[in-house]
Amino acid sequence: MEKDTLLLLEKVNQLRLTDEERDDVLAFFENADKDLQALNAIDTEQVERMVHVLPIATVVREDVAKKLFTRDDLQKGAPETMDGYWQVPRVVE
Repeated sequence: MEKDTLLLLEKVNQLRLTDEERDDVLAFFENADKDLQALNAIDTEQVERMVHVLPIATVVREDVAKKLFTRDDLQKGAPETMDGYWQVPRVVE
């Protein structure tokens, strides 16, 4: 990151950094850029892509849709129903 870019970001984000803080931020991004360049230098052409580092197995039940309740069963506790819907008192007049 260039110093001009940092100054612009300070202005946009309404920040006031001291010269020492600016130097620390610039040094941080310089080190991050070096790390990124080192990672980009690694040849990963023969490496298989993966989503997870470790193999993951689902140990829960199979996801199968089941109809556990009927509408009538669910509406047994309703004070009032109409055409298969719960009726509730009007909240806003």
